[in-house]
Amino acid sequence: MTFTITIAYIAAIIISLVSFGVALYFFFWVKRQPSSNETIHRIGALIGKGANTFLRREYLLLARFAGAATILILLFLPSPIWSAKSPMTNVLMAISYVFGTVLSALAGKIGIAVATIANMKAAEAATKGIRPSFMAGFRGGAVMGMAVVGASLLGVTIVYMVTNGDSSSVLGFSFGASSLALFAKAGGGIFTKTADISADLVGKVELGIPEDDPRNPAVIADNVGDNVGDVAGMGADLFDSNVASMAAALVMAIALNRESFVPMVFCYAALGLLASSIGVLLARMGKKANPTRALNMSTYITTALFAGFTALATFLFFNKEYGWRIWAAMTVGLLVGTLIGIVSDFFTNDNKHPVRYVSNASKSGPAFTILSGVSYGFLSVLPAMVGIAISALAAYQICAPLNPDDPTYGMFGIAMAAVGMLSIVGMIISNDAYGPIVDNARGLVEMGGLGDTALEVTDELDSAGNTVKAVTKGFAIGAAGLTIIALLGTFMSEVNVAVAEAAQEGITLKGIETFDILNPLVFFGLLVGAAIPAVFSAMLMLGVDRNAQRMVAEIHRQFKEIVGLKEGVHGVEPEYEKCIDIATVGALKELIPAGLMAIIVTLAVGFIGGVEAIGGYLAGNIVSGLLLALFMSNAGGLWDNAKKYIEAGNHGGKGSDAHKAAVVGDTVGDPFKDTAGPSLNTQVTVVSLVSSLMSTLFLTYSIFR
Repeated sequence: MTFTITIAYIAAIIISLVSFGVALYFFFWVKRQPSSNETIHRIGALIGKGANTFLRREYLLLARFAGAATILILLFLPSPIWSAKSPMTNVLMAISYVFGTVLSALAGKIGIAVATIANMKAAEAATKGIRPSFMAGFRGGAVMGMAVVGASLLGVTIVYMVTNGDSSSVLGFSFGASSLALFAKAGGGIFTKTADISADLVGKVELGIPEDDPRNPAVIADNVGDNVGDVAGMGADLFDSNVASMAAALVMAIALNRESFVPMVFCYAALGLLASSIGVLLARMGKKANPTRALNMSTYITTALFAGFTALATFLFFNKEYGWRIWAAMTVGLLVGTLIGIVSDFFTNDNKHPVRYVSNASKSGPAFTILSGVSYGFLSVLPAMVGIAISALAAYQICAPLNPDDPTYGMFGIAMAAVGMLSIVGMIISNDAYGPIVDNARGLVEMGGLGDTALEVTDELDSAGNTVKAVTKGFAIGAAGLTIIALLGTFMSEVNVAVAEAAQEGITLKGIETFDILNPLVFFGLLVGAAIPAVFSAMLMLGVDRNAQRMVAEIHRQFKEIVGLKEGVHGVEPEYEKCIDIATVGALKELIPAGLMAIIVTLAVGFIGGVEAIGGYLAGNIVSGLLLALFMSNAGGLWDNAKKYIEAGNHGGKGSDAHKAAVVGDTVGDPFKDTAGPSLNTQVTVVSLVSSLMSTLFLTYSIFR
């Protein structure tokens, strides 16, 4: 029995609609939860207004970039429109690109819409206990998880159907999602860490006031930042990763032209979304009332469901000659994704040795906080990098025997491992969005004066959110690693297709089977590509640094000039909007240069050294980008939870020297884990997609071709 492409379309569309239904159910469930505290409503409205204002201004700026990119795609990709055999291909790619940007933007908007409601509901639910508050936070995050992944699957399906499997259009759609996600994640990360660093340094270190004290002018900007960075930005990031993994697998499946390869991609992606939908519906907090355990159990249940669903589908519908090999490659990716999550948990959980060690080292001062955190951050890279390497090698070896003479089969196995790792991304996004929702809820509890019991509840939920957020970031980086290796295969496939088409017209061009690092062109690209993630990260973190200095100066001004603010005189409030505006203007100013730098250097390497140099460039970019992303994500999460461990009353508690040192460590870690680290996922994906889209032009017009 065969699983035809028509059935694959229908299954993908139906399951996407089911996920939208689950998202709507959770959205209205969250809205129905009681919320009557006027202070919380007022502050929540300020947070919602600030988040939506930033998002609107950011999207207006990005619309200009997208408009310019659309024109360039229309004129030049996949080949110059005036010399193209079929100009409609350029038109379809341009339309697909716009469609990808629109859906990526929608992912961020959906996240903001629900998060700014769910944080108020979770705050008030905390007065009733940890279970109702947990459910409000998790189901708020699940709205985003189900809607974003449903939109990504539906979007890829529609593009593939409408263009009749045109690989250029599929890549164009993925590039649209990736390019917007790159700038959205960078902009949101700069905003949120500007506010977070400023609020912590002035509030906790200088004045010794609580984290979410309403006297602090940056506190509302900090809460806004949680939404625009960790909700909208991460939603766009994981939307992009999911689309990119499917695009890489589909492009290679199209090139291989084997029966059921394309339907398998759609079938497995759809079953992953179905498993995630069931997983979020079943999520509950057990008798021990442990939120971290509840979140992790939901992930494990979803993983088991997906493995079972896909095994059954493979047995019933797909060719046994290759079906089980592809399923095995995909399952390797799924298992390694889980392993990377466990590793991230070990290095960032405040119940584990690394966080306890760093928090203890903080008693000796901030220098030891930084040294120990950096060391454990680097140690955390090895297991994850080895895991990605093993999964790529295993997936390649599993699928390569399908045709030992064509390396594309092995690369297709790696692409399916990436699809497997990202198959449960609906649950991953739900867990990730839960974090900033309960973080905001904790702030609302403090500012709304809901009492110490509610504050203890939200502190526990927030701690779980930080741990799970580190796990989801590690998972996202690992998935990006496999996806990007698959995109390297996509680049090779696109180059070889272009060479074959040129040969039909009597033009001889050199294709690619391997990249020899002893080739000077490949080595040239390798060195340049390895440097780009470091430069990209530095540009983003310098943006945070400059913006945070401006905000710290504004906070000092307000405490100095507003009479009674520092003393907490009743009726005296800070000028919250000034800090929100500083974060907004600075983030919008800083978000474009880093992304443009990465794209421009990619084009320069391609037009100088051709496709061989680009092969080395992508390899260097992948290795360097993954290493830095894993290091920064885990080190930042470790410093954050070391600070929270001390704030829970250990090593002197709040206000102690250890606490002040830990705040300094967290300040360094903030742009690591929430700005540069996660943005690197998208940077590497973007340059890989640019390389594939430009492959024909690099072949034809490079200096050393």
